[in-house]
Amino acid sequence: MAAGEDAAKHFLDDPTHAVLSGLRGVTLTNPSLVLDEQNKIIYRHPSSITAPKNVSVVCGGGSGHEPGFSAFVGQGALTACVAGTIFASPSAQQVRTCMSHRLPAESQGIVVVVTNYTGDVLNFGMGIEKARAMGKKVEMVIVADDVGVGRAKGGKVGRRGLSGTALVVKICGALAEMGAPIEDCAKVGRLVVDSLVSVGASLGRVHVPGRSLQEAKEEEERLGAGLVEVGMGIHNEPGCEKVKTDLPGLIKIMLAQLLDQNDKDRAYVKIDKGDDVVLLINNFGGTSNLELSAIITEIAGQLDQGYGLKPKRIISGTFFGSLNGPGFIVSILKLVDTDLGPGKSILELFDAPTEATGWSASVKPETWQKDFGDFKATAEREQVDTRTTNLRVDPTLFKSALKAGLERLIASEAEITRYDTIVGDGDCGVGLKRGAEGILKYLDSTDIPEEPLASLTKIAGVVEATMDGTSGALYAIFLNSLAANVRKQDSSNPEELNPSMWAQALEESLRALGKYTPAQPGDRTLMDALVPFVETLKRTGNTKEAAEAAKAGAEGTKGMKASLGRSVYVGGEGHNEVPDPGAHGLSQFLTALSEAM
Repeated sequence: MAAGEDAAKHFLDDPTHAVLSGLRGVTLTNPSLVLDEQNKIIYRHPSSITAPKNVSVVCGGGSGHEPGFSAFVGQGALTACVAGTIFASPSAQQVRTCMSHRLPAESQGIVVVVTNYTGDVLNFGMGIEKARAMGKKVEMVIVADDVGVGRAKGGKVGRRGLSGTALVVKICGALAEMGAPIEDCAKVGRLVVDSLVSVGASLGRVHVPGRSLQEAKEEEERLGAGLVEVGMGIHNEPGCEKVKTDLPGLIKIMLAQLLDQNDKDRAYVKIDKGDDVVLLINNFGGTSNLELSAIITEIAGQLDQGYGLKPKRIISGTFFGSLNGPGFIVSILKLVDTDLGPGKSILELFDAPTEATGWSASVKPETWQKDFGDFKATAEREQVDTRTTNLRVDPTLFKSALKAGLERLIASEAEITRYDTIVGDGDCGVGLKRGAEGILKYLDSTDIPEEPLASLTKIAGVVEATMDGTSGALYAIFLNSLAANVRKQDSSNPEELNPSMWAQALEESLRALGKYTPAQPGDRTLMDALVPFVETLKRTGNTKEAAEAAKAGAEGTKGMKASLGRSVYVGGEGHNEVPDPGAHGLSQFLTALSEAM
């Protein structure tokens, strides 16, 4: 962790230690791999290679792009990987050591996959020339798939290498594993490069371990608030434009850069409607899996509707990362003919098995190929107890009292949320408001009958559907039990459901709730309001007195330490300042309900 206040937040502040420890970790998750620590080379253990004459496939580059490409070493992918320091190319000496001493001596040749960055091309190039001078057969495949840098801006340097490199590595490695000659492996690698387009976007710059807090702040401020950078590189390089847009707007911009044939500066690969493609969505490293999945949905929808493309395969995850960068890269690979015959198409090589831990395609080809057809789940019919009772309530009073309580609860949302922000996670007020609004909507849309069971059952169902989290579950259990226990008060003749009968049903529902939670008064939960209400109503039959007891119970939680719920994990002295949010919300509801009766 950061040793001083001047360092940006990282678990490891020493970048050298971070790189070496990270490489060691790769060998722990795949026991068939070996680490040459001095030269930062990950390579396959000789005993794990069953066909040492096969072509060896090597890749490498600066660290910080994990799992690229140390975790792509393994059967069916890379034979070895050479790592540099963070965002810096390995030296030519490291590359030479890898090709001379860390690959099977019997190998018929070496295919070296390099991303199109000056340092990588030069250092791997020097290593390759030295290996050739020693009589080794070596082919170099340079990956340049970025469209963010157009032809005019790229000039002589050309396009940068992005996450499409993962596809090149996987496909070349699969072909080499089949025993294909080096000429075919190199040809297919270049064919994949020529059929690839990628573009990235990010909400901010990455933080490099060991950099100062000031440097980290400067990196963040360089982009600007509310902006997303389109064409962002994997080393904090600026993109082609900064835009303020939503996700659909961002994806529209990115797909246009990838696929618009009218953009002569970027139309690198001609992909037409109906073409077979593979879609790879690469996480820079700091985008949540939830958001990444939503990004996939948006991309797939726009590809289908805007371009007539339905990818044969969709794969997502972190393949070629950028430390903790809050961004992603879209890569599209056009499936073209390899001319190598059955079993060696690009798609078959993509699907081929591998033990490389960095490759996360877990869905079998057979699953992709099967036509599952359109399927719509039939709507489930809600099972409702339609039996009526002889119990009766005043429908006008029932409805008006409930609405008064619910409206008070909704009006208290901001206060409840403030309390929960201090002692919890801030969602209690919103959850209670959502449930209250759902019940209000039901009450406003129906005529309440004299017989109360149908209304109680419907209200319990609304709570189940609209309230989530712990509070939602507790209220749903309690209300469903209340409906069942009210039914128990039924008699053979029509009878008014009086406070005593309500109290009896409420008391039994409390006992039912106790089967699912150990919460009791004194634990700083909603039970500090609910239990006094039920007990007082049972004793006095007076709703207002019961509501006053609930209010006193809720106020009594101020200064009380939580024994249950998320508040247990929240430090500080907030519990001395505010009551329990859930108990306070319930007391507000009960107070208004009693005042309206």
